[in-house]
Amino acid sequence: MITTKNLKTTLLASVAAVSLALSMTATAADFNLRATANSNDKDEDYDGLVVFKDYVESHSNGKIKVDLFIGTQLCANGTECLQALEDGAVDIYISTSGGAANMYPYVQVLDLPYLLTDDRVAESVLSGNFTREMRKAILKDSDNKVRLMTIGNTGGWRNFANTKHTVKSPADMQGLKIRTVVADLPQELVKALGASPTPIPWPELFTSFQTGIVEGSKNGITDIMGMKFPEAGLKYVTLDGHAYMSALWYMNNDNFLAMPEDLRKVVVDGFSALQQATFASPKRKSIQAYKDFTAAGGTIYVPTPEQKAQFQKAAEPVYTWFKGNVKDGTKWYELLKQETAKTQLALKSAYQADLN
Repeated sequence: MITTKNLKTTLLASVAAVSLALSMTATAADFNLRATANSNDKDEDYDGLVVFKDYVESHSNGKIKVDLFIGTQLCANGTECLQALEDGAVDIYISTSGGAANMYPYVQVLDLPYLLTDDRVAESVLSGNFTREMRKAILKDSDNKVRLMTIGNTGGWRNFANTKHTVKSPADMQGLKIRTVVADLPQELVKALGASPTPIPWPELFTSFQTGIVEGSKNGITDIMGMKFPEAGLKYVTLDGHAYMSALWYMNNDNFLAMPEDLRKVVVDGFSALQQATFASPKRKSIQAYKDFTAAGGTIYVPTPEQKAQFQKAAEPVYTWFKGNVKDGTKWYELLKQETAKTQLALKSAYQADLN
């Protein structure tokens, strides 16, 4: 017969056992990784990190723990965060190519316009040898401290948007004041298309549209709608897709190599899962963003293949600038072109098999 006293004792013992198990689980990790992204929980970077954390913790059987720091808790910008990564104060970090260009100028090759032509091409190229070659270069330039793990996406594609009129060809860009970041390559692109590059801090852009300080930008649709730019007069988007918004994911190389090979494989697979999540996230989010844009009175224009070719032709001075002003620029330009061509050839064969 179970008495109240015995039942109470049994329950207390069970609670103690559970508490001990939870305590052991909490302290069981052999490796604790601090991952940071200077964004928010609505961003593709966050989506990727959630997938990474779940994959790595579960597939390592708790031997690896991942702590997420979203925002500027650990570091505030690309240069600062990459330095923290080198020093070991941060284990995992994500930047755009522009955010890393100060330390690794050649990553700007990812911003060269119209080379990556669509999602399938971009996703294939960034999953292959191009990323491995860039990993080697970054390891060398960081004294083997910073390891590029993968390249994903953060926001889809950059397209031109403006407050004045529909842009169908480079001729329609003439004279428009286009907001850019403080970086040479995007400014060279805007100039090549006949517009006027105007560096404006992101937080000031809404007011700058309202006052006419700038008349356009080069952003993804989720950023446009996230910042409510149509309310500031941004009404025309041209889907020229001049740049795939690449996201470079890094890890402290010493901490990566400190793991046994089986756990390194888990981490590599975790970054692959993260990459797939960031490839997919912008596609889903952009569906509603485009609907919201048109509902707010916006106009979307899709250039014809002939018009797209005009944009690419007009942008050729940017390739010349990159090859002449960035160390090993010709090497990286040619490598990206070669990998893109190989991917397009493989896709052509795949289409022939799938369409017939």
